[in-house]
Amino acid sequence: MEQPIRKIIHIDMDAFFASVEQRDNPELRGKPVAVGGSKARGVVAAASYEARKYGVHSALASKIAAQRCPQLIFVKARFDVYSAVSRQIREIFYSYTDLVEPLSLDEAYLDVTENKIGMPSASIIAKEIKQRILEETGLTASAGVSFNKFLAKIASDMNKPNGFTLITPDKAEEVVAGLEIEKFHGIGKVTATKMQSMGILTGADLRQRTEEELVRHFGKVGRYYFRVARAQDEREVQPHRIRKSIGSERTFDNDLTEEDDMLERLQHLSEEVAQDMARLQATAKTLTLKIKYFDFTLNTRSKTYLSEFSSTDAIYTIARELLRMPQLPPYPVRLLGISVSSLTYQHDRLREGYQLTLEL
Repeated sequence: MEQPIRKIIHIDMDAFFASVEQRDNPELRGKPVAVGGSKARGVVAAASYEARKYGVHSALASKIAAQRCPQLIFVKARFDVYSAVSRQIREIFYSYTDLVEPLSLDEAYLDVTENKIGMPSASIIAKEIKQRILEETGLTASAGVSFNKFLAKIASDMNKPNGFTLITPDKAEEVVAGLEIEKFHGIGKVTATKMQSMGILTGADLRQRTEEELVRHFGKVGRYYFRVARAQDEREVQPHRIRKSIGSERTFDNDLTEEDDMLERLQHLSEEVAQDMARLQATAKTLTLKIKYFDFTLNTRSKTYLSEFSSTDAIYTIARELLRMPQLPPYPVRLLGISVSSLTYQHDRLREGYQLTLEL
């Protein structure tokens, strides 16, 4: 029996962090806003569309962002607020389907082939979700609808902000053929540059290459490139994606040189990581401390335990120990980060019938 054509929606919030800040502070509306960092230093976590016109984008050094847009307004990130809004949006998703695969706080895939409201049209559902998000949160989202995840993701990027794009099976190959290679989901800047050097500039160019050739140049992922060039993607929406690590980090306005200042920052980071672990009902066995010095040199220190830990005190105690071993940072520190891995989730412990915790 032939499988029905899947109906996949990709929802992507528009400049999510910055839009939340503009929503909550009317004075920021219509102005270039950067979330995170400052004019002196740091990294932009998100940028409003007004700022993007000047070439300001996420992961850009704040100093460069300020140079590109002198009137840029920097605001402090409020991740607790963004997380709360994200949960609100996901509740909207779950009212239509349980097959929701969150990719981050601001985007997710939904499989609505079969849905809770018995609506045969994925386009109608996507438009209804966009409207509900606007009414319930005051924020806009862009939606892409198609018969697989790759095309749905591509579609949601086509008409941002507040966009809606449908890619039907009869138009799929045409759309992919005309797509610039750097706009392919799953092809990063380095790979795109390599492809361009090989004369692969569009989806049509990519389709001319054999699977063997793509594997030879790009490894196993070459098989994925071969398929998506033909608008093929069999990946299912996975409602229970397992995070492999949980972490938090901060870039400081002024380099840290005193141990007490570093410990104070580690205490805050430990609290944030512990809160995320509690929300996800997770414990960990490995902690990694990330240290970036004034000259951008990166140092990481890790420790793994036989037993699990999850509390703020345990995380802080381990991080403090790693900060001091083998020695305190010998140079001024511009960034500290804590991440935990080797995670176990509550449902795994219940299934396996054990729970070991380490409280230091």
